[in-house]
Amino acid sequence: MLEERSAGVVLFNRAEGLQFLVLKYPSGHWDFVKGNIEQGEKEEETVKRELFEETGINSITLHKGFNEKVEYHYYKKNKRVHKIVSYYLAETEQKDVKISFEHLDYKWEGYDNVLKLITFDNSKDILRKGSQLIKNLAKN
Repeated sequence: MLEERSAGVVLFNRAEGLQFLVLKYPSGHWDFVKGNIEQGEKEEETVKRELFEETGINSITLHKGFNEKVEYHYYKKNKRVHKIVSYYLAETEQKDVKISFEHLDYKWEGYDNVLKLITFDNSKDILRKGSQLIKNLAKN
C-alpha cells in the first residue's frame, strides 16, 4: 500500500471577528489548505509553502500547541493509498487571498458557517479542536 503524508492549516484571523479560511476544491468540497510534504521538508515548512502557493498569504503565526493528525484511505490509479495529514493552527492579519489554479473559490467565514461548509467530518473535528484552543488562548 502506498503512503502519503501531507500537512494542512486551520488558518484564522480576527480582523472582523473570528474567521477561518476555507477553499473550494475542484471536486466541489470545501476544506482547509493542505498539501503533500516534499522530500526533506518539515511539516511546518509545508504548511507555510502550501499556504503561500494556494492563497498568496505569507505572514502567519503558528500556534505550537496544536498538531492534529487525520488518517484515511483513498484510491489513486487503482492503488490504495494511506494518507496521513498533520494539521496546524495559525493566525494571520492578511485577508487578501489570491487562490491558485488548484481551487475554485475561497471564503473567510465564522465558525458556524465554516462548520456547515466543510464537507468532511474529520475536517469538522479539526475545526472544533482548533476553535477550542483559540477560546482557551483568549482566556489566558
